[in-house]
Amino acid sequence: MTVRVFRAADRAAVPWKNGGGVTREIAVSPEAAGMDAFDWRISLADVGADGPFSAFSGIDRTLTVVEGAGMDLMVGGQRTLADERYRPYDFPGDVETDGRLLGGPVVNFNVMHRRGRTACLTSVVRGGLRVVVEPGSTVVIVALDGPTVLGDARVTLGQYDAAVLDDSPGSLRTEGHAAVVTLRTR
Repeated sequence: MTVRVFRAADRAAVPWKNGGGVTREIAVSPEAAGMDAFDWRISLADVGADGPFSAFSGIDRTLTVVEGAGMDLMVGGQRTLADERYRPYDFPGDVETDGRLLGGPVVNFNVMHRRGRTACLTSVVRGGLRVVVEPGSTVVIVALDGPTVLGDARVTLGQYDAAVLDDSPGSLRTEGHAAVVTLRTR
């Protein structure tokens, strides 16, 4: 079993592409890929003010509010109210998107993947789950608000710690919420 663990404490805050905030990269493929060359990228973003999102050509995005009251998003002229914590919201990353905070700063869990090159499914779970990594896929697990234990690997993740899996660890158990992101490069 291959499990790579990325601790939250080891992440540096990096300015957004548009300079409007900061992000902390959790994992990216290919490893060390820049903003214009990734197949997929997972991060946490601190949002402290209303404003436009960075545009990413050919990218689909999933935003999950993990701290704060949420955001009112305008995505290509369509309103999306992202006001429920731990619920993933999907939208294209290459259309004009503006966000308005609903009640102060938020932290968003973000998954971006290159359209046509990578298939992606983002889920948030509570309790237990049997994790299966299909051949050719990668699964990224991020503890969002409580300890998460990967059973067979005997790995414990604290808040915002992540594990990247290239094969199945057996089970996952969380006392809070954990994001499970399944990625398959085509």
